[in-house]
Amino acid sequence: MKRILIARSAGFCFGVKRAISIADETAGRDRGDPREPIHSLGPIIHNPQAVERLEKKGIRVVGSVEEITCGKAIIRSHGVTRSDRAALEKKRISIIDATCPFVTKAQDHARMLSREGYAVVVVGDPNHPEVKSIISYIEEGVPVCTSLDEIAGAKGARKAGVVAQTTQSFDNLMAFVAESMRRFAEVRVFNTICNATTLRQEESTGLAGKADAMFVLGGYNSANTRRLAEICAAINPRTHHIETEEEVTRSMVAGASVVGVTAGASTPQWIIDGLVERLKALWKGEEIEVSFYR
Repeated sequence: MKRILIARSAGFCFGVKRAISIADETAGRDRGDPREPIHSLGPIIHNPQAVERLEKKGIRVVGSVEEITCGKAIIRSHGVTRSDRAALEKKRISIIDATCPFVTKAQDHARMLSREGYAVVVVGDPNHPEVKSIISYIEEGVPVCTSLDEIAGAKGARKAGVVAQTTQSFDNLMAFVAESMRRFAEVRVFNTICNATTLRQEESTGLAGKADAMFVLGGYNSANTRRLAEICAAINPRTHHIETEEEVTRSMVAGASVVGVTAGASTPQWIIDGLVERLKALWKGEEIEVSFYR
């Protein structure tokens, strides 16, 4: 008997579902109108296969505001910097805002904290578009810390406010909070980690402990998928981060009776289904049970 256990929370989160729905609706309404070209300021989500599908529907990914001269601009789920939004408005580009509401909340908290005189600690990858968007809403001149070393070395501030990239781990957030408590006399914390992220990580680590081999599906450019792969690998050395089922080889499941499957927040269901079918093909002739991990 071979078993495939799938994390119940695997795949699209609320914010990604919303962004894809907005993009699909926009493409369906305006596709083919040369007067209204549709642009995405950066990939709408961090999944190359999903982005490619949207490109076929007429949504062109661009890297900067300068590349957009007319038509519409979809703001991706990660949000956009305040300066980029202002530049789009100045060019009179029609903005279709697909920013995840949880990212918007983190932006709002960061802006409010900076206006109230707090140094702002942002827990996350400073090179990630979501973190860049959050930082852009902090008022000029306000100290910003994005690492533990920057917190320890911060000068000229007695109080700090903490916000987090929505896909961060709770443990990492707490490490930044603890360091902030050591450095500042007053610390105000907003837990801006999406509940879906916490649930996904808890399910995935539990599943990794029960599986003989573990697959984490999602774009290699997806921060939350990479994080899932890291925490699963810490529990199960036979953890494989892949984008599609085409990467799966027999050696990856050799000797395995139970295979665990989870996926990042930007991984479409059809990619998860493709992996299941690939595993069935590799185990042809075996009795196979597919179920959700509880």
